[in-house]
Amino acid sequence: MSPAGKPVLYESHMHTPLCRHASGLPGEYAAVGERRGLKGVIVTCHSPMPDGYSADVRMRPEEFSAYVAMVGAATVEWAGRQEVLLGLESDFVPGMEDWVRELHGKADFHHVLGSVHPQVREYRARFFNGDAVDYQRVYFRHLAEAAETGLFDTVSHPDLIKNEAAPWKLEMVIDDVRAALDRIAATGCAMELNTSGLMKRIPEMNPGPIILREMAEREIPVVIGADAHVPERTGDRFDEALGMLSEAGFPCVSGFRERRRFDVPIEVARASLRL
Repeated sequence: MSPAGKPVLYESHMHTPLCRHASGLPGEYAAVGERRGLKGVIVTCHSPMPDGYSADVRMRPEEFSAYVAMVGAATVEWAGRQEVLLGLESDFVPGMEDWVRELHGKADFHHVLGSVHPQVREYRARFFNGDAVDYQRVYFRHLAEAAETGLFDTVSHPDLIKNEAAPWKLEMVIDDVRAALDRIAATGCAMELNTSGLMKRIPEMNPGPIILREMAEREIPVVIGADAHVPERTGDRFDEALGMLSEAGFPCVSGFRERRRFDVPIEVARASLRL
């Protein structure tokens, strides 16, 4: 525990069975968070989208109220032990901003992730022209556009494209990455260090260390999340992620509550965890 004896970090990226590719109820994630020294968990299941967009990996619009109720029940159940807070992972797709804006007004969220998912069938059909490098450039442009909407607190897993469009050679798109980061930095939006990247085709966190250093140079706030789809991954590899942040030059790690950012010195954050 930290010197003050109080946990300071949240699991800021986790899912529920409503997304159709995760298991475990919010209380099960909270139990793991408690064991690992977290202050709480912010449930960020995949948002519903209009017209059946990517419907096989997200809740349906008519299930949104059940999602809010599910998280609310866990909040009550775990009161005094773990904070279980309502969040959302919303897809950014150009042209769907009004849908997302209206959705975000339907509940009191604590943390809203903005995600570009290049693996989604509908996204790929619209934006992939057969050239992998061009697809990578489009992806980073969309990350910047997502931040500029002001709809999101944090841009999530910000080099996810490296696992979806081969070949991946960062040096071929580094100018595009830097341009996107300049635009994101200008918005004040945070970005995520997502530990689940260690389980993907290119086994490193999202983003990798080079992009993370570029983010540090621009003083972009960073939130860590495990992108947990099973309870056992709650808070997974947070200590390693904090070490990466420190090595990249970040003095603090960030989080959100009531959609307001807070910053915690990395040394305090690391001391708070139960490994």
